[in-house]
Amino acid sequence: MDTMEKLKEIVEKSSSIVFFGGAGVSTESGIPDFRSVDGLYHQQWEYPPETILSHSFFMRRPEEFYRFYRAKMLCDTAKPNMAHKKLAQLEAEGKLTAVITQNIDNLHQMAGSKKVLELHGSVYRNHCMDCGEFYDFAYMKNSQGVPRCQKCGGIIKPDVVLYEEALDSRVLTESVSAIQEAQTMIIGGTSLSVYPAASLIDYFKGDHLIVINRDKTPRDRIADLVINESIGEVFAKI
Repeated sequence: MDTMEKLKEIVEKSSSIVFFGGAGVSTESGIPDFRSVDGLYHQQWEYPPETILSHSFFMRRPEEFYRFYRAKMLCDTAKPNMAHKKLAQLEAEGKLTAVITQNIDNLHQMAGSKKVLELHGSVYRNHCMDCGEFYDFAYMKNSQGVPRCQKCGGIIKPDVVLYEEALDSRVLTESVSAIQEAQTMIIGGTSLSVYPAASLIDYFKGDHLIVINRDKTPRDRIADLVINESIGEVFAKI
């Protein structure tokens, strides 16, 4: 039995699947990732992206932060690919219990997924740091300089986990619970190099661990099935 046949069989027989995904799921929709050869980390800015996307830099130089953020993080032209669509379908069929994602682009929701746990937040949610007023994606995209609250004048901050910030405890708790209860876990489009997100895999105690990623990952050796191909193409065949 080849790997695709084995994957199909596992998915078919599984009653509770959790998907854990990273940047590779979104790059196939045209959103640049951070660590590939042509990713954001290899483009020239006055400061490294890790520095710009840190909490201390945001507080110290919000103008420069937003210049980078609008140029590189606010992509509203991307559309869900086959991976997003198939995951939404599996959820609708009652097989998939949760999507746990490191991405901040809302593509899983656009594809129809309901239970999406966003470890690193979302560019589609923004709040005033002073009064908590909500602002949407369009407001941030169309704002100039440092976006300010229309109610109180406070700085608006994206609901995105920056470097030096902790992950949301509720999202973490729900993610751990979903992973612990899953029969099958599919890891896709992630190098598993970003912590603490990558450490969530340790909570999986189910029957089948599957890794779908173009490159090798640290968890390949413990996986039941490893597929080093495009995640969109793989899901298209399920």
